[in-house]
Amino acid sequence: MDDIQKIRDKAQATLKDLNDRYAIPFKLRFVELGDGLISAEITNPHATASICLQGGHVLSWQPSSTAEPVIWMSSDAQFAVGKSIRGGIPVCWPWFGAHASDDKLPAHGFARTQPWQVKGSRSLDDGSTEISLTMPLTQTMQTMWSLASLNMTQLDMLINVGKTLKIALITRNLGAVNITITEALHTYFAVSSIAQIEVNGLHGSHFHDKAAGWTEGDQTGAISFGEEVDRVYVNTPDRCTIVDAGFKRRIHIAKLGSQSTVVWNPWATRAAQMGDLGQDGWKHYVCVESANALENAVTVAAGKSHTMAVEYRVESS
Repeated sequence: MDDIQKIRDKAQATLKDLNDRYAIPFKLRFVELGDGLISAEITNPHATASICLQGGHVLSWQPSSTAEPVIWMSSDAQFAVGKSIRGGIPVCWPWFGAHASDDKLPAHGFARTQPWQVKGSRSLDDGSTEISLTMPLTQTMQTMWSLASLNMTQLDMLINVGKTLKIALITRNLGAVNITITEALHTYFAVSSIAQIEVNGLHGSHFHDKAAGWTEGDQTGAISFGEEVDRVYVNTPDRCTIVDAGFKRRIHIAKLGSQSTVVWNPWATRAAQMGDLGQDGWKHYVCVESANALENAVTVAAGKSHTMAVEYRVESS
């Protein structure tokens, strides 16, 4: 039996166990998603959300106060074992972008395609719902990252669904030597029209522009969109805002333990080459990613941990 079939069978076998152990009546339940995948479906007075256990991947979040989703998901997204999902909030770890020395390894690391386990769930006094996840080490990871074979790391995630969406990604170094990672929460935000939004808060930040052959520059004013944008901003402030006149809202992004901010939209030509963005999907999202990339790589000392955390909040405008 191949690994994919094992994962499918395990998904079927564990669905009842997950609901028995971690479901919260009328607030949190686990359901089958696609071919052998499982998602946590959260509904509370403040918001709804969906989290795929493959990749610890937040698929949706919509506060009850908003008419439109905050997180964008492609209409052509594939939900299959071992495959990355287009849209939502993919977890990029333990490297962001291409691997530094082996371009045959998957872009953005392996965390986004691996099965995660539920550690706990609870309802909080403020009405929000919290779920904690961990990513077990597997043989597949050992072939891609030698440190994993030494059982040196543990990756956990804490997700709080309420009036705001809070996510904490925690890297624990359980070994005796330092480790270095790059990482990102690769969030796709839903927007009314990419051509009519702007991202504020990164004025003066230095960027590396992948779409322009990795040229460098400094941001002046707000970021607007009239062509492909694919930039890694380094040493960035801890807050920025997506201003969306069409949806009459602002999405506020606050972060902790993140020194980089990645801003990306592929525009028409690049989107046509990708094949899984849906009809004109590129027009309706912008990625604003809290990250530690390039010169902002993080060294986690032996026996220590590093937390990268974000909070997303929507304000009508």
